[in-house]
Amino acid sequence: MSDLKRRLQGIESPESKRLLTLADLLVRKSVWIVGGDGWGYDIGYGGLDHVLAGGHNVKVLLLDTEVYSNTGGQVSKSTPRGAVAKFAAGGKPAAKKDLGLMAMTYGNIYVASVAMGAKDEHTLKTLIEAEAYDGPALILAYSHCIAHGIDMSTGLQNQKAAVNSGHWLLYRFNPERLAKGQNPLQLDSPAPRIPLGEYRAMENRFKMLAQTHPAAARSALDLAQEELSRRWSFYQYLAARQVAPPVPNPGINRPPPQEAQSNQSTL
Repeated sequence: MSDLKRRLQGIESPESKRLLTLADLLVRKSVWIVGGDGWGYDIGYGGLDHVLAGGHNVKVLLLDTEVYSNTGGQVSKSTPRGAVAKFAAGGKPAAKKDLGLMAMTYGNIYVASVAMGAKDEHTLKTLIEAEAYDGPALILAYSHCIAHGIDMSTGLQNQKAAVNSGHWLLYRFNPERLAKGQNPLQLDSPAPRIPLGEYRAMENRFKMLAQTHPAAARSALDLAQEELSRRWSFYQYLAARQVAPPVPNPGINRPPPQEAQSNQSTL
């Protein structure tokens, strides 16, 4: 670009001067939208879905704190089962919305889930892949938050525990792999290696329920552990599937109807 501008400045013509004012527009733009889970999972989901479904080369980085952080810590569709938040003092009774899986169903969106505290190199690799992908991309990034009731200086350790327990999965869904006959989904998480309860014991948003409603806390933890195991098995199944190489459309090389009829009459 600098070389183009230098050359244009050396040409004395109205056309070169007009082109010089437009030179910066010739550079490929990198468009990123950054938002939180309250917006992406909940109140702004319709807009997010509309942007992703449009197929344009727009990237979305969604910082997932699993709660409405900026407005005081209200429960959102991203809040996991059993977590205490405003408007869910008895613990959220439903499971977390799987936004990544929903986005994958379009088939042409790069979708990934990252946690820098668990694998920083995986986060970097994902950002590079998403930027290089010629199409929409959605990256869900686990983001520890003061509303979790943790020591923020140990937030990255909490992220690692979230991944080690299976609470948060690491994966990449790259549609470009299909053209090579490869499964677009890569599950980058290890198998859960610690109980979910061990991770939840690190955060007050879960411990508060055990103090106020012990029976409800035990029930929520049991259900969450079952859901976690099913989700891990489901993603493992999807990532292990063999994908057939692309098959050319058999209709492309067929003769037009008139030609086909002519051949039949000749025979």
